[in-house]
Amino acid sequence: METHSSSHASIAAVETAWSDLPALVGAEHFRTSKLEDAVDDVLPHMVIEPGNPEEVAGALKIATAAGLQVIPRGGATKMDWGNPPRSGDLILSTHRLNRVVEHTWGDMTATVEAGCTIQRLQQTLAEHGQRLALDPLWPDQATIGGILATNDSGPLRIRFGSLRDLVIGITLALPDGTLAKSGGKVVKNVAGYDLPKLATGSLGTLGIITQAIFRLHPVPRESRTLSFSNADSETMNALVLAIQDCNMVPTGVQVRAGNSSTPAVDLRFEGTTAGCEAQIEQTLRIASGARRIESPADVWNARSTLWSGAESSVVCKFSLLPADLGTFLNLIRKTSEPLQLPWKLVAQAVGVGYLRLEGNDTGALLNVLQDLRKNLETRGGSLVILRCPLEIKSKMDVWGSAGDALPLMRSIKAQFDPTGALNPGRFIGGI
Repeated sequence: METHSSSHASIAAVETAWSDLPALVGAEHFRTSKLEDAVDDVLPHMVIEPGNPEEVAGALKIATAAGLQVIPRGGATKMDWGNPPRSGDLILSTHRLNRVVEHTWGDMTATVEAGCTIQRLQQTLAEHGQRLALDPLWPDQATIGGILATNDSGPLRIRFGSLRDLVIGITLALPDGTLAKSGGKVVKNVAGYDLPKLATGSLGTLGIITQAIFRLHPVPRESRTLSFSNADSETMNALVLAIQDCNMVPTGVQVRAGNSSTPAVDLRFEGTTAGCEAQIEQTLRIASGARRIESPADVWNARSTLWSGAESSVVCKFSLLPADLGTFLNLIRKTSEPLQLPWKLVAQAVGVGYLRLEGNDTGALLNVLQDLRKNLETRGGSLVILRCPLEIKSKMDVWGSAGDALPLMRSIKAQFDPTGALNPGRFIGGI
């Protein structure tokens, strides 16, 4: 384990920062880091927990002026995503920014602080029969800021869109101490720079999200799930495409597959009892060739199970055209099975999926990952490694090709964070 100091920080400036930061937030909210605060193999010196957006901005201003490098943290569920940080002096935790600021249920919007967990937000909204139509990983721990920074959305996306469609306003603390606000509580909001879309998925490299405003949806009266088993990948893919081509509106279409299981398709319908029944009848007609099976109790949490189990495993996120899913499944079989690497996959019909590969042979894992990535990228898809042993991170960029977008991304980074203080090196292209 190594602690990193920024080479460009002068000792006097750093000493001043270490005394100014506790004065800003209170000494009890500023501490020396512990081993569990490490990000990959980088252990920052200190951890700070500001109590409001102004303190977040103030802490960033002090740290940046002293040349310190800052790693933002929410619920810490995805701290191993991204490349290892080049360095890091201070972890800035949003743990204390955990309020639901305002639930304007008449307008179906909610304003919430970045450190609030998804579960806590959903419980508050449910009191008025509303929800944020989003089902990210680990909702009891994942925070609003964290899911926005990692752009994590689940199966509900097929019906309600991704996070970029649901977030309508954001407050971002910038490295120079500015609190930038964009968007607002009105659902139709087009004025100004689109900060919500820019910050979503930026992995905390542009600023630290302190607050967000979301559009909401009603909690459905009823939710029904159907599952089917398919003998082969092509039939499975055909069923998924047929469901998408007809006039039904499922709130989840997911494929589960693995080296030791037959591919399964799960469908979820929500709404009134009559509406659900009608869609189920139509589905059973479309899927007449497939075998209906019992849906597992936690079927819509299948994605999170890819993270549990043997340590020597890799979990990645892939994107492809929905019509290519069957072909991709066959490719996984072809590349992993000769090397005897067990695998499991959960994919959504929108063309996004998650794959777990197991094995102690790093070389074999690297070969399969490189093959899969090459195949996906030649067809306009992508493969991003989310969790893996550090040895793999040292030999392969977790993000893959940024294509021709990298120069633009670098110039946006330079505009928001000119000194490179935030999450250095962790994003695409080492941004």
